[in-house]
Amino acid sequence: MTEKEKRDRGFLYNANYDEEILNEINRCNDLCHEFNQIKPSDRESQSAVLKQIFFKMGKNVVVNTPFWCDFGYNTTVGDYFFANHNCQILDGGKVTFGNNVFIAPNCLFTTAEHAIDAKQRNEGLEVALPITVGNSVWFGAGVIVLGGVTIGDNTVIAAGSVVTKDIPSNVIAAGSSLPCTEKNNRSRQKQISALYGQLTFHHKLKVKLRRITISEHIFLHKCVRIMRKWLPWSYPKNADEHHNTCDAHLLKQRKIALFL
Repeated sequence: MTEKEKRDRGFLYNANYDEEILNEINRCNDLCHEFNQIKPSDRESQSAVLKQIFFKMGKNVVVNTPFWCDFGYNTTVGDYFFANHNCQILDGGKVTFGNNVFIAPNCLFTTAEHAIDAKQRNEGLEVALPITVGNSVWFGAGVIVLGGVTIGDNTVIAAGSVVTKDIPSNVIAAGSSLPCTEKNNRSRQKQISALYGQLTFHHKLKVKLRRITISEHIFLHKCVRIMRKWLPWSYPKNADEHHNTCDAHLLKQRKIALFL
């Protein structure tokens, strides 16, 4: 079994001296270099190079430079894909993005993991685990997604988060080592969800939230600001008649889970 076959089956493999793998990496790096030299205004030329890099690319794909990818042929992007500056995809394993995926600057998607055992690691052994991203997912700035992760549809990964395990659909996930914090704080999450059902007016929201931690208070209000940008149609058209509409109630209607 070749090193490439080991990699594709999810086994430990050594890419350091395998000529086939090294040639594929060099080819993709050269294409990325070529892409990064194109004028930002020349989207047509950029798109032509991206089609040579990615295995499959949907319509209306925009990637801002600089962009780097290891192999390219292991990455698939859907329609209306947008990646901002300094996106990196280490795609020794399969990386699949659905439609309407937005990626903020300085995000990393890495399928590569070195061996845990020091002796194996020093020998150059590593493994490549796939990453799958659903439709309508937004990654905030500086997000890191590790291999073996699946992220569901309509989900937001907050800036600076590190995703190490699966994230379900229709949630806002924030923090490091996600979603471990979901498991550790499930009772707190239920308490906050219960608060939503009790609140009617915004001034009551502020009073209630003082009973939980300050960091949770701040994060809740960040979520409210995000929702105002996301879903302006969800707010009442006549603000004068509904000036006491509770932001927390809107969050509850959207079924957003908070990973605190």
